[in-house]
Amino acid sequence: MNLLERVRGNVDEAGTRGRRGLARGEDRARAVRARMAGGNRPGIGGRLMLALGAAVGGALAAFVLDPDRGGSRRARLADQAAALARRSTRELGRIGRFGGSLAAGKLQAVRHHGSAKTMPNDAALANKVESELFSDPQIPKGQININVEQGTVILRGEVTTQEEIDQIEARARRIPGVWEVRNLLHTADTPAPTAPSSR
Repeated sequence: MNLLERVRGNVDEAGTRGRRGLARGEDRARAVRARMAGGNRPGIGGRLMLALGAAVGGALAAFVLDPDRGGSRRARLADQAAALARRSTRELGRIGRFGGSLAAGKLQAVRHHGSAKTMPNDAALANKVESELFSDPQIPKGQININVEQGTVILRGEVTTQEEIDQIEARARRIPGVWEVRNLLHTADTPAPTAPSSR
């Protein structure tokens, strides 16, 4: 038997099975109509759709349940379904990782927004504090020494009143980038502090 004869035989067999499936579908449709007797019976369009659905279902069943090739067809369909599931899982994982990385990056950007401006190095911060404080003509420029160590501003020197000491410290604390202020300022009638103290 040559290849053409085998193909014809398979086509004829598939057609026969399709016709059997169609006949079974029509039998079921008749049974449904008989049960619905006296109720709302489907019109001609409904019957045609029912017959068409039964024919397609029968042809699909014949295609998949074919004794000769149905096993390989079912295996191929199962492989394709598994491959689709794997691809979908990989794609969902990729999208999830991308979304997570994007969210983490945005969170870091929000956390560190402007940190380069608010966290200058010690020399730059010392210049900034001097500029801010000494721009006020009431602060005695030549009597105050300003040092910065790891973001901590250290104020040394002699001023006139305790109120002036408190005002200078408060202004230094308000400058962006200042972590802490050690106020070692003193008045003329008090000795200079010998150890750093946080006020």
